[in-house]
Amino acid sequence: MRAKSVPDVKFCLVFQCEAVSVPVMRRVLGDTLRRFGVDEDSVYDILLAATEACTNVLRHSGRDVPGYTVMTSLGPVGCQVEVADEGAGLGPREPGEPGEPDPLQTPVAQLPESGRGLAVMRACVDNVTLDSRPGRGTVVTMRKRISWPEDAPLRRLRAAS
Repeated sequence: MRAKSVPDVKFCLVFQCEAVSVPVMRRVLGDTLRRFGVDEDSVYDILLAATEACTNVLRHSGRDVPGYTVMTSLGPVGCQVEVADEGAGLGPREPGEPGEPDPLQTPVAQLPESGRGLAVMRACVDNVTLDSRPGRGTVVTMRKRISWPEDAPLRRLRAAS
Protein backbone atom coordinates (compact mmCIF):
# COMPACT_ATOMS: atom_id res chain seq x y z
CA MET A 1 0.00 0.00 0.00
CA ARG A 2 1.34 3.38 -0.96
CA ALA A 3 1.36 6.12 1.68
CA LYS A 4 -0.50 9.31 0.87
CA SER A 5 1.85 12.22 0.41
CA VAL A 6 1.44 15.42 2.34
CA PRO A 7 1.10 18.42 0.02
CA ASP A 8 3.76 21.10 0.04
CA VAL A 9 2.77 24.23 1.89
CA LYS A 10 4.96 27.32 1.75
CA PHE A 11 4.64 30.56 3.62
CA CYS A 12 6.88 33.55 4.11
CA LEU A 13 7.17 35.96 7.00
CA VAL A 14 8.89 39.30 6.44
CA PHE A 15 10.22 41.30 9.39
CA GLN A 16 12.02 44.53 10.09
CA CYS A 17 15.30 44.11 11.96
CA GLU A 18 13.84 44.81 15.39
CA ALA A 19 14.09 42.78 18.59
CA VAL A 20 10.30 42.37 18.73
CA SER A 21 10.39 40.41 15.47
CA VAL A 22 11.84 37.29 17.13
CA PRO A 23 8.96 36.56 19.56
CA VAL A 24 6.46 37.44 16.83
CA MET A 25 8.18 34.97 14.47
CA ARG A 26 8.10 32.28 17.18
CA ARG A 27 4.39 32.81 17.78
CA VAL A 28 3.31 32.87 14.13
CA LEU A 29 5.58 30.02 13.01
CA GLY A 30 4.76 27.85 16.03
CA ASP A 31 1.00 28.35 15.75
CA THR A 32 1.10 27.62 12.01
CA LEU A 33 3.14 24.44 12.40
CA ARG A 34 0.82 23.19 15.14
CA ARG A 35 -2.29 23.91 13.04
CA PHE A 36 -0.90 21.75 10.24
CA GLY A 37 -0.29 18.89 12.68
CA VAL A 38 3.43 19.05 13.40
CA ASP A 39 4.17 17.29 16.70
CA GLU A 40 5.10 19.45 19.68
CA ASP A 41 8.67 18.12 20.01
CA SER A 42 9.39 19.00 16.37
CA VAL A 43 7.76 22.43 16.76
CA TYR A 44 9.98 23.10 19.79
CA ASP A 45 13.15 22.10 17.91
CA ILE A 46 12.23 24.10 14.80
CA LEU A 47 11.40 27.20 16.85
CA LEU A 48 14.64 27.03 18.82
CA ALA A 49 16.71 26.72 15.64
CA ALA A 50 14.75 29.50 13.89
CA THR A 51 15.11 31.75 16.94
CA GLU A 52 18.88 31.32 16.83
CA ALA A 53 18.97 32.11 13.10
CA CYS A 54 16.79 35.23 13.48
CA THR A 55 18.81 36.42 16.47
CA ASN A 56 21.96 36.07 14.36
CA VAL A 57 20.39 38.34 11.73
CA LEU A 58 19.76 41.00 14.36
CA ARG A 59 23.28 40.70 15.79
CA HIS A 60 25.40 40.23 12.68
CA SER A 61 23.70 41.47 9.49
CA GLY A 62 24.70 45.11 9.88
CA ARG A 63 23.00 48.39 10.65
CA ASP A 64 21.90 49.10 7.09
CA VAL A 65 19.77 45.94 6.77
CA PRO A 66 16.12 46.92 6.98
CA GLY A 67 14.65 43.44 7.27
CA TYR A 68 14.80 39.70 6.83
CA THR A 69 12.58 36.84 5.74
CA VAL A 70 11.61 33.50 7.23
CA MET A 71 10.45 31.13 4.47
CA THR A 72 8.92 27.86 5.64
CA SER A 73 8.06 24.80 3.54
CA LEU A 74 6.17 21.75 4.79
CA GLY A 75 6.15 18.56 2.78
CA PRO A 76 5.75 14.80 2.98
CA VAL A 77 8.95 14.19 4.89
CA GLY A 78 9.53 17.34 6.85
CA CYS A 79 9.93 21.02 7.32
CA GLN A 80 12.44 23.47 5.89
CA VAL A 81 12.97 26.96 7.30
CA GLU A 82 15.15 29.51 5.53
CA VAL A 83 16.16 32.71 7.29
CA ALA A 84 17.58 35.23 4.83
CA ASP A 85 18.91 38.75 5.12
CA GLU A 86 20.47 41.18 2.67
CA GLY A 87 23.33 42.12 4.96
CA ALA A 88 27.01 42.45 4.21
CA GLY A 89 27.53 38.68 4.21
CA LEU A 90 30.65 36.86 5.25
CA GLY A 91 33.78 36.70 3.17
CA PRO A 92 35.89 33.58 2.77
CA ARG A 93 38.78 33.17 5.20
CA GLU A 94 42.31 33.22 3.91
CA PRO A 95 44.28 30.00 4.46
CA GLY A 96 45.81 30.05 7.94
CA GLU A 97 43.72 33.05 8.99
CA PRO A 98 42.47 32.67 12.57
CA GLY A 99 38.74 32.68 12.97
CA GLU A 100 35.87 31.42 15.03
CA PRO A 101 36.10 27.76 16.05
CA ASP A 102 34.11 25.34 13.91
CA PRO A 103 30.85 24.72 15.84
CA LEU A 104 30.68 21.18 14.43
CA GLN A 105 34.10 20.21 15.74
CA THR A 106 34.13 22.06 19.06
CA PRO A 107 32.09 21.08 22.13
CA VAL A 108 29.37 23.67 22.75
CA ALA A 109 30.73 24.49 26.24
CA GLN A 110 34.06 25.53 24.67
CA LEU A 111 32.59 27.83 22.03
CA PRO A 112 32.57 31.58 22.60
CA GLU A 113 29.05 32.87 23.21
CA SER A 114 28.84 34.29 19.69
CA GLY A 115 29.69 30.90 18.16
CA ARG A 116 27.05 28.82 19.88
CA GLY A 117 24.03 29.71 17.73
CA LEU A 118 25.02 27.53 14.80
CA ALA A 119 25.83 24.62 17.13
CA VAL A 120 22.41 25.01 18.79
CA MET A 121 20.70 25.02 15.38
CA ARG A 122 22.55 21.86 14.36
CA ALA A 123 21.54 20.15 17.60
CA CYS A 124 17.84 20.90 16.98
CA VAL A 125 17.35 20.01 13.32
CA ASP A 126 18.64 17.35 10.93
CA ASN A 127 20.53 19.63 8.55
CA VAL A 128 21.76 23.23 8.62
CA THR A 129 23.47 25.04 5.77
CA LEU A 130 24.80 28.57 5.73
CA ASP A 131 25.25 30.47 2.48
CA SER A 132 26.86 33.85 2.98
CA ARG A 133 28.65 35.99 0.42
CA PRO A 134 30.05 39.48 0.61
CA GLY A 135 27.46 41.95 -0.59
CA ARG A 136 24.78 39.27 -1.06
CA GLY A 137 23.65 38.60 2.48
CA THR A 138 23.22 35.34 4.36
CA VAL A 139 20.76 32.48 4.08
CA VAL A 140 20.53 29.85 6.82
CA THR A 141 18.57 26.78 5.72
CA MET A 142 17.37 24.32 8.36
CA ARG A 143 15.65 20.99 7.62
CA LYS A 144 13.87 18.67 10.04
CA ARG A 145 12.24 15.32 9.28
CA ILE A 146 8.66 15.00 10.53
CA SER A 147 6.46 11.93 10.82
CA TRP A 148 2.96 13.07 10.02
CA PRO A 149 0.19 11.50 12.10
CA GLU A 150 -2.80 10.16 10.17
CA ASP A 151 -5.05 12.84 11.68
CA ALA A 152 -2.77 15.77 10.80
CA PRO A 153 -4.78 18.61 9.24
CA LEU A 154 -2.28 18.80 6.39
CA ARG A 155 -3.07 15.17 5.48
CA ARG A 156 -6.80 15.95 5.55
CA LEU A 157 -6.24 18.82 3.10
CA ARG A 158 -4.64 16.34 0.70
CA ALA A 159 -7.49 13.85 1.05
CA ALA A 160 -10.06 16.58 0.33
CA SER A 161 -8.38 17.68 -2.89
